[in-house]
Amino acid sequence: MIAKTSYPFQLPPLPYAYDALEPYIDEETMHLHHDRHFQTYIDNLNKALEPYPVYHTWTLEKLLANLDHLPPSLRTAVREQGGGVYNHDLYFDTMIPGGKPMPQEIALAFGGEEPWKTEMKNAALGQFGSGFAWLVSDCSGKLSVVALPNQDNPLSIGLYPLLPLDVWEHAYYLKYHNLRGDYIDNWFRIINWDMVMAKLEERQRCRRKGFLAPAL
Repeated sequence: MIAKTSYPFQLPPLPYAYDALEPYIDEETMHLHHDRHFQTYIDNLNKALEPYPVYHTWTLEKLLANLDHLPPSLRTAVREQGGGVYNHDLYFDTMIPGGKPMPQEIALAFGGEEPWKTEMKNAALGQFGSGFAWLVSDCSGKLSVVALPNQDNPLSIGLYPLLPLDVWEHAYYLKYHNLRGDYIDNWFRIINWDMVMAKLEERQRCRRKGFLAPAL
């Protein structure tokens, strides 16, 4: 994952064909979203980091988890552009043609799959303007749903990101126009729960070892 790499960041290939998520997410949207929007965030992040060689060895995860340790002249760019890189990377990685079944461990944490869907959809619909709804884990391992504006990332507020739902208009407007709810309902059909569980297991391994956030 791009979160584990450092400057200069590069656009990772889409992990499936551009039309693979049809009919739920259309091919044109995937081209624009991945090849243009995602690439722009990467270009802007690299440009912002270029004058700061001391941070060239920091992973993206470390940068986002330690915003307060960055100079003010870099902090906003990492929050906005670095968040855009991380959020898009995880968004594309946690979708898969045909979807995967929701793991029992996650369903139990919310009282079932439908209650989780309701909570996630409400968070996404309630996000005013652009942003993401997130399935996250806190430092104790408790799962929850949060909504964050723009390209803000859970790492920056002490939470571990597991599953992002992108509700920026460029993620769905070509196909769904103003019908954000229809996009969300169809996104539920293409979640790669295997990837989500891999993220959760990674978090649990780090927690057992005492690494709750990237060390400085």
